[in-house]
Amino acid sequence: MGEAGSFRDHITTVTEDGKKRRWMYPKLIKGKLYKYRNYFGWFLLTLLFASPFIRVNGEQLVLLNIIERRFAFFGVIFSPQDFYLFVLGMLILIVFIFLFTVVFGRVWCGWACPQTIFMEMVFRRIEYWIEGDAQKQKKLDESPLTFTKFWKKGFKHFIFITISFFISNIFLSYIIGSQSLMKIISEPVSEHVTGFIAIWVFTGVFYLVFSRMRELVCIVVCPYGRLQGVLLDNNSMVVAYDYKRGEPRGKRKRNEDVLSAQTKGDCIDCGLCVQVCPTGIDIRNGTQLECINCTLCIDACDMVMEKINRPQRLIGFKSEDQIVTQKPFKPGKRLYSYAAVLVIMITVLTVLLVRRTDVETTVLRAGGTLYQLRDDGTVSNLYNAELVNKTNSPVDFELRAAEPGTKVQFIRQESRLEKAGSTKITFFVIRSKKSITEYKSDIELDIISKGKLVDKVKTTFIAPPNL
Repeated sequence: MGEAGSFRDHITTVTEDGKKRRWMYPKLIKGKLYKYRNYFGWFLLTLLFASPFIRVNGEQLVLLNIIERRFAFFGVIFSPQDFYLFVLGMLILIVFIFLFTVVFGRVWCGWACPQTIFMEMVFRRIEYWIEGDAQKQKKLDESPLTFTKFWKKGFKHFIFITISFFISNIFLSYIIGSQSLMKIISEPVSEHVTGFIAIWVFTGVFYLVFSRMRELVCIVVCPYGRLQGVLLDNNSMVVAYDYKRGEPRGKRKRNEDVLSAQTKGDCIDCGLCVQVCPTGIDIRNGTQLECINCTLCIDACDMVMEKINRPQRLIGFKSEDQIVTQKPFKPGKRLYSYAAVLVIMITVLTVLLVRRTDVETTVLRAGGTLYQLRDDGTVSNLYNAELVNKTNSPVDFELRAAEPGTKVQFIRQESRLEKAGSTKITFFVIRSKKSITEYKSDIELDIISKGKLVDKVKTTFIAPPNL
């Protein structure tokens, strides 16, 4: 556990006096979990880069246009009127991450977070390709400036900036849309100064993150890592060292006698689990803030256990209770609580999405007006209506009164909604005096498009009975 638990006094990325940063040189081990993480990472990278250019129903697959308050997911447009759906969806995602953390710790950080994916799948590999393995990288950094060091460092950072520029463009395409991005790229800079500046600002940020900050983003900047200590409990399955089996540590000799071998644990104290860790921790000290559950230490330890003919998973996905009791994983009460909340929220979101209409109509009585008595023996109320098209194609519509005998007379009439557009209309609702039985009564108005009901709205009609 280290001398008096000194590892808990400071993070691994700085020296013990806190004055200097310790640069990480993780060793590359290609085990079974590493390969699985590679497949998953390439899938996520492909999805990330392809999504802005895949169009469903004429819309970008995923669009998060915060500037114009317009969002699209899998061809479905969400307007500002649907903001509550967006908020509910984000809450579901947060609860899902919390639920996943309660069960599996920070697996999201090690396997799905864009920061980790880009760092380990792209930038770190470029570093291995140009500068060599961890030992060669460290030796190069400590060596004096030579021509070889200059061109290796220069070439590496040139590629880093180029990739950061590319990532910046992809990131911006999620915010403003791929079509708008292509205009910035193809048209003169003078016509898109703001977009051009935004691209280079994001390029600088990504370059700084992946070339200098690296694991500090996970440890210092990201708030999710700080939540880990609150969310985890003794039932959480995290990357953990089985100290019951591994202790006491000790080197094993090839011709060691059986009695001496039996007094030692399976851990041979080779330190390989520390050497492969991208945040530099010793997982044998227990769950720590810096651990992102990348599983590299599992692959490293499994490789050593195989060589000394011992069972694998001395380090593996295990809960504290599982290590102590040596019993199978058993879900805790918090897991069921989060799962119940998640199911309820998903059910509510599903119902709201099913009930969501392509056209949203808001009808309000004209301010400062009462009823109007007409010469033909009818009564009218004046209304203003706003219609919003939530689809990616124009909609021709007609507003009608649902109640037989009730008529609609337009003052300002529109019959077409443009793609993702809105329009306002002003009209009278006219009713016969004989049909009025109370001062305030509810009436329904239907929005018809191509002979189909696309929206139904209720409003109040005011007129004294027995006029």
